[in-house]
Amino acid sequence: MNWRSTFVATICIFFHLTLPVLAETSGLKDEADLSRAIAPENDEFDGGFSSLEGMLQWAISHSDHAKLRNTAQNSQHLSANDLKKRQEDIKELMNQLKVPSDAQLMQIALNDLNNASISSEERHRVLEEILVFVESIDNANDLHKLGVLTVIVQALESSDNETRIRSAWILGKASQNNPVVQKQILNLGALAKLMEMVNSNGVEEASKALYAVSALIRNNLDGQELFYAKSGELILQGILSNSNTDVRLRKKSAFLVADLAVSQLESENKEEPSFFSNPFFMRSVVELVKSSDLDLQEKALIAVKSLLQLRTTKASDFKDFCGLDGALEGMREGLKQLMAVENVSDFARDLENLLIEVELIFQRKLQQDAVSGGHDYLAR
Repeated sequence: MNWRSTFVATICIFFHLTLPVLAETSGLKDEADLSRAIAPENDEFDGGFSSLEGMLQWAISHSDHAKLRNTAQNSQHLSANDLKKRQEDIKELMNQLKVPSDAQLMQIALNDLNNASISSEERHRVLEEILVFVESIDNANDLHKLGVLTVIVQALESSDNETRIRSAWILGKASQNNPVVQKQILNLGALAKLMEMVNSNGVEEASKALYAVSALIRNNLDGQELFYAKSGELILQGILSNSNTDVRLRKKSAFLVADLAVSQLESENKEEPSFFSNPFFMRSVVELVKSSDLDLQEKALIAVKSLLQLRTTKASDFKDFCGLDGALEGMREGLKQLMAVENVSDFARDLENLLIEVELIFQRKLQQDAVSGGHDYLAR
């Protein structure tokens, strides 16, 4: 955007005007004196300054030291009128030097996105800037009232896949643990399109869309109901059960299954969706425990742990249909070997502790189901 180059140019002009005044009024002789006089907090230009001193320090550190020395020495010969004129110029420039607020920058970004003549590369860059802005929850909350959110949701329909990817990423990051933004995005109808994008042949697009779906419905009962109504569980099962699917998608899917099950556990009076107790769905999760990818194993194990605690899942299905006991035993053997490998031994021990916890829950559920089955037999 034009404001960036203007801002840097203004700093250079400001420094050119300020150095003689600073040198004269402070009795400094060269650039070394000036550098010492202005203690740096950070010698990298990160896009903003917390103070005038910070701006001067950056300008000094990025200046030609030979020219700087000459300027400092020549400043000793400025007349009182010259110094006064410089001070007046500095005051006027300071009035002009106003860094835009995040809200103003997002408005600029919105104007760019609404400009049909900008190139795809420029559009991608603007979306990446918005992605940085929404890391702040305050900025995320401003998206809708500024009109940015509507444009981002519309961008999901773009024919350019990079635009769709960045837009999904923005929606996911903005809605992360933010019920206000979650509701706004759901009301704009973005969930259906994001779920459609999860089935994309492009791995990056599918991954970012699944990330957005997960963030959008996490701890959000309305979002979860909409997800179930659109058969979201079939999307998850399809990803989990297909060994050819990219591992990133399988990890995200396992994480989402665990998240949905935990949400169900926290809503004790809410009826559990039937797919949770579907043996084929359960097996698609259990099979991931056999993976050679430790991160995927961990996420699958967490999902199994949550599913085991649901009221409607049956221990016998986990044992007989899913082969959970065999999967856990195979994982245990694999972890024993990994504990001898230095760079993964700690993680392997953490996984073993999780494995033990899952086994205890599994055995407890088997016992509970056996007791319940006995009561059912006696009641006949």
